[in-house]
Amino acid sequence: MEVKNENSALLSNQEVLMLLKDIQAGRNDQQKPNKHQQNLGTITYETIRYLENTPCGLQTPEHVGSFMQAVKGFGLTKAEKLQLLNSRPTTMVEIHLMVEESEERFTTDEEMEQLRDTVVAHLPGPQPPSPAAADEEDEEDVEENEEGEGGGGGLVGGMEEDYVAI
Repeated sequence: MEVKNENSALLSNQEVLMLLKDIQAGRNDQQKPNKHQQNLGTITYETIRYLENTPCGLQTPEHVGSFMQAVKGFGLTKAEKLQLLNSRPTTMVEIHLMVEESEERFTTDEEMEQLRDTVVAHLPGPQPPSPAAADEEDEEDVEENEEGEGGGGGLVGGMEEDYVAI
């Protein structure tokens, strides 16, 4: 990877990760931190460790290129594309938070879902739960809460009995 004009574009987390790995290894004309630059070495190491545990840790330049081509028709700003790329949102709520004025810019929910599906299809990462699976989990939680409320012998039940006896 070569930076052509250092002031012309924003870097994605994936590009930063690649650059830091090159610096750490002393590859591609990057100077490896020496013994007098221990702080730089530590910062480089810790940042690489952090970024490897984010969505960019699974991305390649091919993923980034594919994603950027796929989102061209959505009318997103550079900053929004970068945020989607770096965060890899998998829910509609995350998409709404990252795309400014999404309610006005996307006329239907299907367009927002298409954007989410594009992000998931072009960027690697864990697959989001299906809406049906999420609904089933919500129903199970409600059932568990209902079962726990009528079990008798609880503090409130015992207190009521004692209070009535007085």
